[in-house]
Amino acid sequence: MEPNWTEVCAIIRRHSATFYLGSLLFRGEARKGAWAVYAACRLGDDAVDESPDPRADLERWWAGVGRAYAGEPEAEWERALAWALRRWDIPREGFADMRQGFLSDLGPVRLQRMDELMTYCYQVAGTVGRMIAPVGGAGPEAEEAAVRLGQAMQLTNCLRDVGEDLAAGRVYLPAELLERYGVALEDLRHGRVTPAYAALMRELAREARRLYREGLRGLRHLRNGRAAVALAALQYQSILDKLERNGWDNLSRRAALSPYERFKLLPKALWMRGA
Repeated sequence: MEPNWTEVCAIIRRHSATFYLGSLLFRGEARKGAWAVYAACRLGDDAVDESPDPRADLERWWAGVGRAYAGEPEAEWERALAWALRRWDIPREGFADMRQGFLSDLGPVRLQRMDELMTYCYQVAGTVGRMIAPVGGAGPEAEEAAVRLGQAMQLTNCLRDVGEDLAAGRVYLPAELLERYGVALEDLRHGRVTPAYAALMRELAREARRLYREGLRGLRHLRNGRAAVALAALQYQSILDKLERNGWDNLSRRAALSPYERFKLLPKALWMRGA
């Protein structure tokens, strides 16, 4: 039975204009495959961020993933994921690693080291790259680049959302970096964008841009969806650029792209498809 793609697609459109716009550049069945994977990922994230009982909802989501892999789906998103699993070798390990990242978000978040931040970025976004790559026709040789691109996007999210995350009890900025730059959490809670804080942001932005460069090298391995992946990356890079233009104020402002700014990136994404 064909999944209700309108319902599945609505999950994506409600949460991510970035991904939805990019997904339209996949051809044929791969577009539905991308929807299936991303909708499943989004619902796991929702269980953490939008539920009154996140731990219970996260376990219900994980059970749904299990049903899809067992070929016994119930909810529409599970049917969509099961449909995709019959067509592509989407690693279950990706969902398992993602679940660990979601679990870490349930309590107060205080990361100590840079490698912890990179692990988290892999768990909640690098895994998406791993699971989308087979849909795009890439083999194992593309996995590392796909992970790097996902990490770059999540690191961009972390930089964009420092103020919002802080209000939710989550500090993704590693303690070792805060200490090295002399940045106090109390300053951040009061919305103070100090020169030291701006320097810390620049260092993390350089790391994100390095990851984008490494990740985009993997485009050549995709047989379908190159422009889709390029457009998603360009949109996230533009968020990083806007954050820099905002003077690294991610405590009282949110760096977001307008629909027109997103649309302007389409020609470059189409060019990158054949570059």
